[in-house]
Amino acid sequence: MLYAAGMEFLRLIHNVRFDTPLGILLSNPLVAASLVLFVWSLAPAIKGTVGRGFLIWLRVTWAAFLLPAVTGVLLALGGEKVASATDAGKGLTRYGLPVDPSRNWEHWMYVAFVLGSLYLIEILITERLTPRRIGLRFLPLVTFFMYGCAFMIGRVAVFPGSTPGT
Repeated sequence: MLYAAGMEFLRLIHNVRFDTPLGILLSNPLVAASLVLFVWSLAPAIKGTVGRGFLIWLRVTWAAFLLPAVTGVLLALGGEKVASATDAGKGLTRYGLPVDPSRNWEHWMYVAFVLGSLYLIEILITERLTPRRIGLRFLPLVTFFMYGCAFMIGRVAVFPGSTPGT
């Protein structure tokens, strides 16, 4: 019973969603934080310097990523899969769409891309790879890629792919 309550608590944390008129474009905290980070990254790319506010928002984005990522890993260790890959009965997901087991790995792939993007942002702003002025020019590109991957994490979790049932 304690195990079931713990898993339910993890699912509750992992499945935080925003019910906004913009729908899936701002579906969860990671997507929203990534979009703000992308818009904010334009200023350092133009100015050539990173402000304290950007660094704080980058840490907020890390938190918005790590909380669902860690709970997702714990859920996966408990045998859970992404909703679009889980049969809730009659070959349909809990959203009433066809089950697509391949979406589970795709979900993890996008998580890895977001993790890599966050790490690359850290490298670009600390001059570990390139001089800061040059590295910051790539910041909007990396943050936009990260926003796209964060968007896809939510999309893949809900909707089946082109080959449901495989």
